[in-house]
Amino acid sequence: MGICKTFKMFGFNNKLFSFLILIALFTGGNKLCAQNNEVGNWLIYFGNQRINKDWNWWNEVQYRNYNFIGDLRQLVFRTGIGYNLTENNNNVLLGYAFVYSEPYIPGTNKKTSNSNNTIYQQFITRQNFGRVFIQHRYRIEERFFASDFGMRFRYFLSFNIPLNQKVMDPKAVYLSAYNEIFLRSTNPVFDQDRIYGAVGYVINNNLRLETGVMYQIFETENKLQFQFVFMNNIPFKK
Repeated sequence: MGICKTFKMFGFNNKLFSFLILIALFTGGNKLCAQNNEVGNWLIYFGNQRINKDWNWWNEVQYRNYNFIGDLRQLVFRTGIGYNLTENNNNVLLGYAFVYSEPYIPGTNKKTSNSNNTIYQQFITRQNFGRVFIQHRYRIEERFFASDFGMRFRYFLSFNIPLNQKVMDPKAVYLSAYNEIFLRSTNPVFDQDRIYGAVGYVINNNLRLETGVMYQIFETENKLQFQFVFMNNIPFKK
């Protein structure tokens, strides 16, 4: 089944389907509907628990597959403690991530495995203009592999736009999009670029769901990933 037919199988209407396709095409994804383009799926949990008005705990799990589900590509566990420079905005965070990978051995259908440990620092700032809610995230990563070390710099720009309400209140349906670029500290400097488009639903003030597609651009290849995201912001105490 081609990717274009797969979109329709999941119930995307024509307007949303066109919106997601446009995002990928705009970034050079003219092979989006090619039969030989690798399509994977990421199941993602994001948690951001408020400890008090100043501190928060970030927690995250990502289950990444080569196919829709069952062919593991990566497991990502990420956590961190953040501090609000201003309440609900301008957050600095120190965190740790563990990434377990199962890449295929080139030219075979067999896998190997590896892992890395990462320490990271980030700064997040938020803005809104009318219905458009914007987030900027700047992240520095120190990545420790079995026999190597590398640093990576990431810039993330995201937009959330509610459709049936003016703000991101409960029962709001919204469009979500982001672009994130990754740069290494060594050559080649460019690591990857991720472009994402999705539709989301605000369950209540602390829970959200999103489903969409993310297009990865690497130096030598491009990949398309479906994403299903659950977001939990239930605070430790009110």
